[in-house]
Amino acid sequence: MTQATGRTPAEVMFAADEASRGLGIELVEHGEGTAVLRMTVTPAMVNGHRIAHGGFLFLLADTAFACACNSHGPVTVAAGADIVFVAPAHEGDVLVARAEERARYGRSGIYDVSVRRGEELIAEFRGRSRSVRAGGGGSGTEDAEDGVRGEGARGAREDGPGRGGRDDTARETPGTTTKESR
Repeated sequence: MTQATGRTPAEVMFAADEASRGLGIELVEHGEGTAVLRMTVTPAMVNGHRIAHGGFLFLLADTAFACACNSHGPVTVAAGADIVFVAPAHEGDVLVARAEERARYGRSGIYDVSVRRGEELIAEFRGRSRSVRAGGGGSGTEDAEDGVRGEGARGAREDGPGRGGRDDTARETPGTTTKESR
């Protein structure tokens, strides 16, 4: 909990997340390294096949990941993420994303998120996080130790090959399907 607001770091971050809240995503529960979020698939979220667009499923899982990895306090952003779509979701479905921390090491972490409709698995997401150094947010300066641009929660997602940052993300495992490989 922060003394100024009486809210946890995950609650503070989620309260400022206009994109997720604008889609009706709700923070159901959270704890150290965990988060559970809920979203109802609306008519605006279905694609031409009349199933939930994968981007909305990714956004739900990514938001659960963000709440879980920010539960520890320092501002933490995504270094990379993959999703596997297991079953389609449809208009009116209530989806629940449960994020769990798998490992934290140094400023990095690994989190798994399962998206379900009731007991049925819809998607599995794996996110890799990176905590931003104090004072690095928003400055646009290079972190002398590791060459990663310190642009805070918004700019750090854009770092990677060709953007001035180092690509430390894991490579796609043969035989898996990710949003990028489809």
